[in-house]
Amino acid sequence: MLIRLLRSHLRPYKRPITLLVLLQFLQTCATLYLPTLNADIIDNGVVRGDTGYILSYGALMVGISLAQVVCNVGAVFYGARTAAALGRDVRAAVFDRVQSFSAREVGHFGAPSLITRTTNDVQQVQMLTLMTFTLMVSAPIMCVGGIVMALGLDVPLSGVLVGVVPVLGICVTLIVRRLRPLFRAMQKRLDTVNRVLREQITGNRVIRAFVRDDHEKERFRTANTELTEVSLGAGNMLALMFPVVMTVVNLSSLAVVWFGAHRIDSGGMQIGDLTAFLAYLMQIVMSVMMATFMFMMVPRAEVCAERIHEVLDTSTSVVPPAAPVTELRRHGHLEIRGAGFRYPGAEEPVLRSVDLEARPGEVTAVIGSTGSGKSTLLGLVPRLFDATDGAVLVDGVPVADIDPALLARTVGLVPQKPYLFAGTVATNLRYGNPDATDEELWHALEVAQGKDFVERLEGGLDAAIAQGGTNVSGGQRQRLAIARTLVQRPEIYLFDDSFSALDYATDAALRTALARETAEATVVIVAQRVATIRDADRIVVLDEGRVVGTGRHHELMADNETYREIVLSQLTEAEAA
Repeated sequence: MLIRLLRSHLRPYKRPITLLVLLQFLQTCATLYLPTLNADIIDNGVVRGDTGYILSYGALMVGISLAQVVCNVGAVFYGARTAAALGRDVRAAVFDRVQSFSAREVGHFGAPSLITRTTNDVQQVQMLTLMTFTLMVSAPIMCVGGIVMALGLDVPLSGVLVGVVPVLGICVTLIVRRLRPLFRAMQKRLDTVNRVLREQITGNRVIRAFVRDDHEKERFRTANTELTEVSLGAGNMLALMFPVVMTVVNLSSLAVVWFGAHRIDSGGMQIGDLTAFLAYLMQIVMSVMMATFMFMMVPRAEVCAERIHEVLDTSTSVVPPAAPVTELRRHGHLEIRGAGFRYPGAEEPVLRSVDLEARPGEVTAVIGSTGSGKSTLLGLVPRLFDATDGAVLVDGVPVADIDPALLARTVGLVPQKPYLFAGTVATNLRYGNPDATDEELWHALEVAQGKDFVERLEGGLDAAIAQGGTNVSGGQRQRLAIARTLVQRPEIYLFDDSFSALDYATDAALRTALARETAEATVVIVAQRVATIRDADRIVVLDEGRVVGTGRHHELMADNETYREIVLSQLTEAEAA
């Protein structure tokens, strides 16, 4: 998965990668040549007392060192830029795929896991790429080149290398095999910590209201401890790697000095050659250590790449149309024919054979007990998810065939739990219509009964809104969400229990103003409060996912027992009449 991810996203950067490899090759060749020059200076300059030879070859070493530095700086520059570009592209790919997900796919992964995959997982792959470009590219060149240069100096002494390199490879392989499952567990535990932390921050008020501080502290402590234990296990394995490598390195250096001294004593080797051989041995070992450092990162990056690919390989259940309809003839006619919906793995469907028709200029209400499928029914219209049975049509065209941008302009949904983005009142209201003027924003606020409280905010339309709208009340959030949809001016308005946080007076005033504003549009209201929908042109009663009644208030009161029970649970007989 890691190779597949890197291959697909590094393809556009072939030119800088080629230049990077060339620069790394040149700087590695310069590094390999320096010990040979040093040996020549010792054998032909220092031993013979030839100062001119020392100065001339010393100047050559300085020039090669400068070229090595320039090549190394250039390689790191291109490596850092390419790795950063890779991280940007992968994050964008994950974000774009998540944006295409329906509610079903988002629920499958979970928001905390998607956040971790987009940030931490991508960061691990990006860091591995950076280390590969700056260390791993030069490591094999240095290792092979060092062995070749060492063989050129003294073949018998090179026998030490035959034993050192395989031993290092075996040690590193054994440790890396133990690291991979630990890193996989670490990423899962990180997901858990993110989930718990996100829940506690979002649900802070609920925690305080129920005095569950100690319980939540224990939950976080447990998740944090589990992550710490796995991290310590991985850290212990990593800590074991360097001592093992350094032990092998020191023993090999000792062996080289021991056997090299005997070679010099017998006249088969010069002092400068032994110095150069030790330098090549250290270069070979350093290349192995660089590879070791990379291998420490590979297991975690591989796990992260798998998690990233899980997102990228997941197709949305809401598939964009191959030949989208870009223009609708009528204006706002909504029809639902025999619609059914079943969540994956559920024993029973949420909706069964639901029929509903909503016409322009009329208000259609949907009411039912909790869990009867009202919100799910509304979610089928803007394609938050697709119906598993039946059809949903806007102006006679199935919503699955309509261009997503056109459908978004045609249908405006005010969700049951409205969400406001960090910014200002104005930026939130312009979310569906970026070109809306201040006058249009104030008009929408006036219709939504939000003008008064916005005027009292410091800055008015420029007043700050916190993430999620946590600095305003629930009723104010609902009114701002309604105003945001009014600014969009769609042809079909869907209100999913959007008046539940309003008092009766504000609810009545808003519905009166809304009736004038949406007189020519199609309006569908889902509500629990009977007073909100009793004057609707058509009321659809849902019970356990089925339509059990359709009509006006007085008709349903006369012949629909389910609707009558709902009404009388909120109103007296006289009030209902």
